[in-house]
Amino acid sequence: MFKNLLQFWKGKDFLNQVLEEFKNMLDDCQIMFNTVCAKLIDNVEEEGLRDKIYSIDRKVNSLQRDIRKRIVGHLSIQPSVDVATCLLLMSVVKDAERLGDYAKNIFEISKLTKTPFDKAKYNQFFNNIEQEISELFTDTIKAFMESDEEEAAKTWALKREISNRCNAIPFKVAQSSLSVDEAVSFALLARYFKRIASHLTNIATSVILPITDLDYFDEKK
Repeated sequence: MFKNLLQFWKGKDFLNQVLEEFKNMLDDCQIMFNTVCAKLIDNVEEEGLRDKIYSIDRKVNSLQRDIRKRIVGHLSIQPSVDVATCLLLMSVVKDAERLGDYAKNIFEISKLTKTPFDKAKYNQFFNNIEQEISELFTDTIKAFMESDEEEAAKTWALKREISNRCNAIPFKVAQSSLSVDEAVSFALLARYFKRIASHLTNIATSVILPITDLDYFDEKK
C-alpha cells in the first residue's frame, strides 16, 4: 500500500517535505540513542551532554508538530484526498516522537546509579542489545524511506528477539545480587529498550500493513 502511495505522491511538495522532516526525526533519535547508550553503558564523557540530549528532544518534538500542521493544512484544503497517506503519517510520526522520549529516559537512568555501569555485569544481562537496536534504527529508516518491504519484514524477527530478551531481564535481576540502584536501572533499561524496538518496528511495518493494522504487527505475524 505505502509503495503505491509513494509512487502517487512522487515529486509532490507536500509529501517530500513531510518525509524529509520525518527522516530528520528518525536520524536525530538514532543520534540520541547512540549517545546516551555510550554515556550510560560505556561511561563515555561528553561535555554538555545533557543540554545536547534535551535540545535534540525539543527539535524532534518541534518536527512532530510541524508535520502534523502540514498534514492538517493539507487535509483542510483537500479533505477527501490522500486521507490514507495522512493517517499513516500521523501514526508513524507519533512513534518517532516516542523514540526521542525513551532515549531521554535512558539518559536519565544515569541519575539513579551511584557509579558508572559495571560493563561485565551489564553484558551478563544485555549482551549488546543496544547495538542491535542501533542496527534496527538503520533498518527502519531504510525500510520506510525506500518502501523496502523485505527490509521491513526483517524487523519483525529482530524486534521479537529483542523483546524476548528484554522480557527475561527483570526476572534475572530479581534473582541476582545486584545493588538496588543497579537492579532498578537494569529493569528500567530493559523496558526502554523493548519500547524503542517496538516503536521502530511500528514504523518499519507501516510499509507492508494496512492502516487498520498499524501497531499490531505481532498479531498479524
